Amino acid sequence: MDKIDEILTRGVEEVIDKKHLEKRLRSGEKLRVKLGIDPTSPNIHIGRAVVLWKLKAFQELGHKIVFIIGDFTGLIGDTSDKDAERPMMSEKEIKENIKNYFEQAGKILDKSQTEMHYNSEWLEPLGFKKIGEMADLFGLHQFEARENIARRLEQGKRISLRELLYPLMQGYDSVAIKADLELGGTDQKFNLLAGRDIQKLYGQEPQDIMTITLLEGTDGRKMSSSWGNVINLTDKPEEMFGRVMSLSDNLIEKYFVLATTVSLREIDDILKLNFNPRDQKLILAEKITAQYHDQKLAQKAKKNFISLFSKKEIPEDIKELKVKTGEKLDDILVENKIIESKSEFRRLIRAGAIDIDARPISDVNYIVEKPIVIKIGKKKFLKIKV
Repeated sequence: MDKIDEILTRGVEEVIDKKHLEKRLRSGEKLRVKLGIDPTSPNIHIGRAVVLWKLKAFQELGHKIVFIIGDFTGLIGDTSDKDAERPMMSEKEIKENIKNYFEQAGKILDKSQTEMHYNSEWLEPLGFKKIGEMADLFGLHQFEARENIARRLEQGKRISLRELLYPLMQGYDSVAIKADLELGGTDQKFNLLAGRDIQKLYGQEPQDIMTITLLEGTDGRKMSSSWGNVINLTDKPEEMFGRVMSLSDNLIEKYFVLATTVSLREIDDILKLNFNPRDQKLILAEKITAQYHDQKLAQKAKKNFISLFSKKEIPEDIKELKVKTGEKLDDILVENKIIESKSEFRRLIRAGAIDIDARPISDVNYIVEKPIVIKIGKKKFLKIKV
């Protein structure tokens, strides 16, 4: 597989127009490749980094990467992947969240070769005339046809007019930076396609689009900061390593393909030569940790993890509980008198005093989906089987 074949297929769900894009790539033409990220939290997680690594691959082929922080679109809020209306964020929240976004992206992209923007540069001055011209390109039926919007309408949930404006704004980003190609998750397809229509309105050639496979979080759901199931680029090495080790076994290969730069051939060899999922995850966790820190710190994190779980630092007489998959952790701990109440559980979570498989959890609604080892405070251990 050559580099262009791999860039068009690895972790890619769909390319529009694939023949057109491949022809441009093989001709040696240098493209303007766009990605926009709304700062809905202070951290970029490795689910979002999947697209950044794809940008890096384009950058290594000599294409111009245009990285946009959606400080304006973040105020409006994208509901592409939401089953309820996303509340508007305040300007203060946005300013707080964007402080280190360029630096975090710089863990992957070569910042000296990356064009970076805030989309308030061109969206804030837009007037009703231009907004009206863009809005005229789309019918309400197109918006209603989107799966999550149709579901919300069926359930009688509110859909704000503000939500209708978001695709126009993301599409205008493509006009402002003259994008040749835009990348995004599969949940972004409607917005990406909107960019093509809006570029035509402004006399530009419509961008090609590439949708990237979404990465599940540590609980098996789509990785999302609002759910707390993330592995952040800013996590410390030991925390990052432990979070990867907490993944379900069925996500190992997907994480190798989407979240690492390991070649597909090497991934195949790793999975064939290491039959035990735990051994596969040790390699995966080391690879991911090394990508965002360095090899020395990754090896140290691996050593600490093995020390905790393999060298009897967990008591031999650890209590074991058998539960049904899908049960909430707070219910399990209260019902089995491990802790006194759900309020105590929330207090322990806020204090970072509950670890699962050697990493602290922040999700007060944590659902048990697989066997785990829990540490509460400094000395209380519990093994849960499903």
